[in-house]
Amino acid sequence: MRKSNGGQTINITENSNSSNKKPVLGGNNNTALQHSETNEEEYSFRISNTSDSHPGPPRLSSDRSSTNTPFWESTWDQSTPAPVDDSSPIAKSPWSSHLALPDPDQNYAYTGLMGSLVREEGHIYSLAASGELLYTGSDSKNIRVWKNQKEFAGFKSNSGLVKAIIISGEKIFTGHQDGKIRVWKVSAKNPSVHKRIGTLPTFKAYIKTSMKPSNYIEARKNRNVVWIKHFDAISSLSLSEDKNFLYSASWDRTIKVWRVSDSKCLESINAHDDAVNSVVSGFDGLVFSGSADGSVKAWRRELQGKGTKHFFSQTLLKQECAVTALAIDPTASVLYCGSSDGLVNFWEREKHLSHGGVLRGHKLAVLCLATAKNLVFSGSADTNICIWKKDEDTHVCLSVLSGHSGPVKCLAVEEDRGASRSKGEDQQWIVYSGSLDKSVKIWKVSAQPAHMQPQPEYQTETFPSLHSFSSKDSRVSQMRPC
Repeated sequence: MRKSNGGQTINITENSNSSNKKPVLGGNNNTALQHSETNEEEYSFRISNTSDSHPGPPRLSSDRSSTNTPFWESTWDQSTPAPVDDSSPIAKSPWSSHLALPDPDQNYAYTGLMGSLVREEGHIYSLAASGELLYTGSDSKNIRVWKNQKEFAGFKSNSGLVKAIIISGEKIFTGHQDGKIRVWKVSAKNPSVHKRIGTLPTFKAYIKTSMKPSNYIEARKNRNVVWIKHFDAISSLSLSEDKNFLYSASWDRTIKVWRVSDSKCLESINAHDDAVNSVVSGFDGLVFSGSADGSVKAWRRELQGKGTKHFFSQTLLKQECAVTALAIDPTASVLYCGSSDGLVNFWEREKHLSHGGVLRGHKLAVLCLATAKNLVFSGSADTNICIWKKDEDTHVCLSVLSGHSGPVKCLAVEEDRGASRSKGEDQQWIVYSGSLDKSVKIWKVSAQPAHMQPQPEYQTETFPSLHSFSSKDSRVSQMRPC
């Protein structure tokens, strides 16, 4: 992700093999658009598109510790685990259970940490949940699949860390740092086997397009590239409502539209003046994009034969702070936008996309958003996850999940189908959070007021705390309406 800061933009990376940190220019320098293999680990939010020198990357969290330990270094699972039989599958799983879940027959809702995954494969950049399966992407270039908190399968791309994952039926689309979108399919014979079935754009389409000079566009000064391929990192992926079109957002400032059926690039939209950090297909034929230039734009899709054409509709937001994340609620009635100032803005469909208000729950940048029914989840560089509940025209901050030791980069939510629920009771949800502390955490969340144990020694800094819950390295705080 990119962030603009007061008009100055800086691209920051960290070299994992050296203590010297230096900025690098995004993108590549050859017409074949192949990224060189490097040892550098990209920060989850990239704050620039220039190559101005910079003494080092900023800390995304300034209130964790006074020690010199980097904030992304995991501090989890330091407690002595309970003895486990070596023959048990649990002994071979990097998942660790943190809490003894309450009796499901008890008549109260539960919100809290269920378990953690700490695997030394680098920062977690992307998550996707589908039924019992959880897909995780990191800067190790591996996509791992988890089932019932155990490793179920895995597959690896040739290059490019995994910045976005989206699932459509049997197909899995992954967006990468090298500007490519890779397509995978689950084997019909063995569901634990995933085979790569293509890359967007396809090699055939790329070669065919490159033959015509008119298909080249100016990417950088004195450098031209074919229009059907991103020449910088993929930042976000989204499927249209009918699943027929795939949208890809990139740091190259464009959004590309792909037809899922034949992997054809139908259109390239010059969307913003800086990196596009998020794209989401919305309602009424609208597509929304958020950028490091501080704007949120709406684009109207029109079908033209077998293709599409997108026209600029309106600018919903224009600010100095970078827009970092977008999400639409499941009822397609509200658009949410997270930004680097820690705020979440929202717009309401029924009010013709008029600005509905601002949710203030974070001290640092909002890096990711997710929705489920009338709940909104916001993950931040302050290491917390805020849970918001929409009730008619107001939003209530139900609780704050605290447990990560680094910025929360990605979120995924699935209904807890195993939870027993009486008639009229709210649903319960399983929330997955991926962080730059190299861990994935799994939370159980209820839209009802949570059953929590009072911990008087803990106080939230963002809001006055009514109740709080603590379990070793995790915290959940019950909050007042915001």
